[in-house]
Amino acid sequence: MSPLTLFPAIDLKDGRCVRLFKGRFNEATVYGDDPVAMAQRWVNEGANYLHLVNLDGSIGLKNANLAAIRNIVKSVPVKLQLGGGVRTLEDMKAWLDLGVDRLILGTVICEDPKLVAKAASLFPTRLAASLDSVGERLKIRGWLEDGGQDVLTAASRLKDLGVSVVIHTDVDRDGAQSGPNLELAAKVAQAADLPTIVAGGVSGLKDLLALRDLQAPNIIGAITGRAIYEGTLDLAAGLKIFNESPASL
Repeated sequence: MSPLTLFPAIDLKDGRCVRLFKGRFNEATVYGDDPVAMAQRWVNEGANYLHLVNLDGSIGLKNANLAAIRNIVKSVPVKLQLGGGVRTLEDMKAWLDLGVDRLILGTVICEDPKLVAKAASLFPTRLAASLDSVGERLKIRGWLEDGGQDVLTAASRLKDLGVSVVIHTDVDRDGAQSGPNLELAAKVAQAADLPTIVAGGVSGLKDLLALRDLQAPNIIGAITGRAIYEGTLDLAAGLKIFNESPASL
């Protein structure tokens, strides 16, 4: 069994590090103008896997943060996963060729599952599915549109598509520091029967302890954003909690 993984999030908008409140683009807090320095900060504090989000890409501006992401890839010696607007085979190949280790697919999971299955055969073990929901209702296209199904149904279909990891985000908790929705995340992990990462709502060490103690089958870690930027969660302390506790996978 492996330790749980804590993924510091670097959300990119207009080349800057930001955090949105509940996914709302008009409620963005800027935390820095130098994404590379931010990535290096989290690596220096012990992170071994970073979570990158191309927010502009999620609403169709694919290349808005290309330079920032390229520079992060070149500058830190850790693994990187990237999501936001990755919707074609060409997108996937370009990001993987750039040096991203894992790509996160969201909208395309709902809109073109056949493409996802083809991509998974071309890029085995390198694709994750992002399931973002308000309650149990799936959201797509930067959380701006309804995904046409509930999140548990979507999760149950992922294994057949060939993705290797699931990321579940509770949209109403993202950036709100109100605690992650562990009950729903556990249901998603069970429905998908795949390694699952929890996102949205982490506020401090108590949330990481709750996730550790949950010991839900298939849950392998959590993403943290606003909490580490505002200092309510000490990243090094959080990493220690996860590193000392084996995941139940």
